[in-house]
Amino acid sequence: MTFTEHINQVGFLAINGTPNSPEWLTAIAYFFAQWAMMIVPIWIVVDWLWRGQRPFALRAVIALALGMLAAKLIAALFPHARPFVDGLGYQLLAHSSSPSFPSNHGTAAFTFALAFLFCGRYRQGAAFMAWAAAIAWSRIYLGVHWPLDMAGALAVAVFANLLARTACVRWGDGALRAIERIYRAAFMVPIRRRWVNY
Repeated sequence: MTFTEHINQVGFLAINGTPNSPEWLTAIAYFFAQWAMMIVPIWIVVDWLWRGQRPFALRAVIALALGMLAAKLIAALFPHARPFVDGLGYQLLAHSSSPSFPSNHGTAAFTFALAFLFCGRYRQGAAFMAWAAAIAWSRIYLGVHWPLDMAGALAVAVFANLLARTACVRWGDGALRAIERIYRAAFMVPIRRRWVNY
């Protein structure tokens, strides 16, 4: 066993819950592991339809797409077994035995949180980084991910946001105009009735 794997296992066992863990703590972990990500599509839709934050919404979607693509590629090229597959700790959340590194949930959460920071929305970014960290903790606590899976997810999220920022600087304005034309044609009636922004 390498030193990195040793630290990974020690960190996992320090965080992983047990059947005897407090019920309230496990309930919090379940919420963050299964439901907290729902805010991402809701936030993006609200930013696009009502808040006038379409450049951010576009960049966040691009970063998320790039991040998830990178995560899937890494998992396919360098598969790593989940803790319960290795017979370590307690599995408190039902999950498939798919490769664990990097975490898809962690990648999406950290990518979305970093999108705020990369766009200069620092207060929201700080709040969402705490939210992303809670999601990362919950997946480890419930026994379906390693700490290293979350470190990898954070690294992928940084890469995705850097790439998305570069793409938006070069092609963002043109892409936004094209998407807005499609949006205005598809949402013609709601726009006319002022249910959503033009």
